[in-house]
Amino acid sequence: MENYVQFSKEKYLLDSPPEKLRRELEEELKLSGSDLRSHGWYHGPVPREVSETLVLRNGDFLIRDCLTNAGDYVLTCRWNHEALHFKITKVLIKSSESRVQYLLEQESFDSVPALVCFYMSQRRPVSLQSSAQIYCPINRTLPLRYLEATFALANGRKGSAHSPSNQRGAYIKRRSVTMTDGLTTEKIIPHSPSTLHHKEAMRNCALSMDQIQEFRCPLSPVGEAPLSPAYSSVTKHRNTMGVKVLEVVPSSPVLRRSSEPQLSPSSSTNAPLQEPASGDHPPTVHGYLSDAAGGSYCELHPTPSPSPAPPPKSYVERLRVEEGRTAHPGKEDGSEPFTAPLVETVSSFNPSKYHSALMGAENKPLEMGILKRVKELLGEADAKTAAKHITKADCTVARILGVTKEMQKMMGVGSGLELLTLPHGHQLRLDLLERFYTMSIMVAVDLLGCTGSTEERASLLHKTIQLAAELKSGLGNMFGFAAVMRALELPQISRLQQTWSALRQRHTEGAILYEKKLKPFMKNMNDGKESCALSSTSFPHIIPLLSLLEKGMVVIEGAEPWESTETGVDVVMSHLEAARTIAHHGGIYCTNAETKLQGFQEREDLLEVFCTEFQMRLLWGSRGAEGSQAERYDKFDKVLTALSNKLEPPVKHSEL
Repeated sequence: MENYVQFSKEKYLLDSPPEKLRRELEEELKLSGSDLRSHGWYHGPVPREVSETLVLRNGDFLIRDCLTNAGDYVLTCRWNHEALHFKITKVLIKSSESRVQYLLEQESFDSVPALVCFYMSQRRPVSLQSSAQIYCPINRTLPLRYLEATFALANGRKGSAHSPSNQRGAYIKRRSVTMTDGLTTEKIIPHSPSTLHHKEAMRNCALSMDQIQEFRCPLSPVGEAPLSPAYSSVTKHRNTMGVKVLEVVPSSPVLRRSSEPQLSPSSSTNAPLQEPASGDHPPTVHGYLSDAAGGSYCELHPTPSPSPAPPPKSYVERLRVEEGRTAHPGKEDGSEPFTAPLVETVSSFNPSKYHSALMGAENKPLEMGILKRVKELLGEADAKTAAKHITKADCTVARILGVTKEMQKMMGVGSGLELLTLPHGHQLRLDLLERFYTMSIMVAVDLLGCTGSTEERASLLHKTIQLAAELKSGLGNMFGFAAVMRALELPQISRLQQTWSALRQRHTEGAILYEKKLKPFMKNMNDGKESCALSSTSFPHIIPLLSLLEKGMVVIEGAEPWESTETGVDVVMSHLEAARTIAHHGGIYCTNAETKLQGFQEREDLLEVFCTEFQMRLLWGSRGAEGSQAERYDKFDKVLTALSNKLEPPVKHSEL
């Protein structure tokens, strides 16, 4: 145990003389500009409460690690005399070469320095809601590894392995706070009658330091205001038991844990702190003493640690203690009690009860009068208008748009994109697959129903390609884009050689767009090699995920990409990784969809054409729409083949 204290790494870090810290900070700032550590406004693992004491004036800002999601960052700034925090999300974009993007609100950037440079130089608000602007960086005055060790000790945890200060092979090597590498005392010390004694000794040693020398860092941040707090001083103290323990004192002793260090302003003395009388409390920020009086968050003072409370019996109870909750939330704090999500067993599509202005209560499959009116509506709408109507219908079915509080309570989550990744999202997955296949058949019927000249069919084919391009690039609707692309790639469509030749002759740009861009992009998405930027996507590509989760439950023709023996596992893992991102960012997709459809004036008759229930009634009739999925798809595959052969009869072998 004495050796442990003697070679304590945190002791080595916190006992570094000022000159050594100054030189280390200079070495950090000399790193390449692409390295986040080379920027003074990056403060590493600084806690939220502490960061709020550093930004004092409007426009002050800093970047810190997100302590709840490893790999993400937080922009802390002050605007209108209020400290604001904005999460910077790290997103992996898969294309021919995978790359990382950092997303703040609706903007994405290649790096955090690029993000900061953009908002500082352009004076653009970082948030439309708050209109906050950043232009005065608050620079750190201590090296990152020192801050990491300080706050890891103060919080009783290790520094984040995802922090730039912990990168493998970097100039500053990662140093753990303890020598145990995250092992608990139960894993180190065998159970015995003296186990409690060993546990207490280990806890004290892990938080001990022989001496912390008092010093003032001579460096001041570049461009920092005189009133801005700096990482200024560290003082040494011993408690009455002879063990040095860092303690953080919240505003109320009830919320304090024995392992939390105490944070106090630099104006305070070395005398033991006493609980101020009622009404004499200094201003607090989220339960911590405020440094608004000019204090420094690097000045730590010890206080006697109360005897630790016995650990709660269950994991749930420990969570409630951690979050300051009572044993019965919802009864004492006024929140609603938890209700189990509803497991849906019936499809949201009900063609038999669907009322339409374009068809009667009963109809036959592909009824000529209805089909003629549908072709007129589709002919009147340009590609952009049709794409917006499709996106509105798609996002409504997927519960990206139009989700009420009651629907969220019923689902147990905030978005349908999250629901479809969960076990009780089975019915939603089936509904989305039904919509996908029905939409692609509808597009194919529109193409094969063009009985005019070859040039007319080529023109309609060109318009369909434009529709696919608009769904992909204009609206970011990968679901609708995949449905249209499936129709174009159906054998009944791809075999029309005369039509495709006329397309290449009369609409060369459309043919090139399809062959060189849309088709390869669709294949790469299915293979898990490419994805769209999160900031521009309203409906992500979920068809591979739905096929994975519902394999055997729906009729899916052909072999899937992951059924290849060479890259199958990689493809599956790629789609499962994408599912995690989709579930996590449901709110962003909703915002993107609302933004892209802002000011959109929908036409009820055109929107109805893209309604799944209407399409089921049109394709299979009022009675056939209620049949089994396997029968319906098999029947229409034969119908499409007959229509295709009628337009361009197959060449007989005797004629070759």
